[in-house]
Amino acid sequence: MPHGLGHLLGIDTHDPGGYPKGLERPKEPGLSSLRTARELLEGMVITVEPGCYFIDALLEPAMESSKTAKFFNHEAVARFRGFGGVRIESDVVPRQESEIEAVMAGGRWPI
Repeated sequence: MPHGLGHLLGIDTHDPGGYPKGLERPKEPGLSSLRTARELLEGMVITVEPGCYFIDALLEPAMESSKTAKFFNHEAVARFRGFGGVRIESDVVPRQESEIEAVMAGGRWPI
């Protein structure tokens, strides 16, 4: 994946400090795209940025590999090549632990 899944948002667009001193970014697939290991506290802002990109230089080796080719719908990928991709960004401000738990269970953020 050529991008992260979100980041802290503050004075800078990509606010630093996602990994406090002593914590390293995970190396495992799926977790290596996380840009924070920090506990989110009330009032902190984090982005959630899932994306889907059609980048030939990344797709071709993966679609030709015997290990990963089976995970692709080759016809669907062919239809979207040249499209580029899409990323949806949401900025989230957790207020209380109960609100976070409610959203993680499928609810909506309170306004």
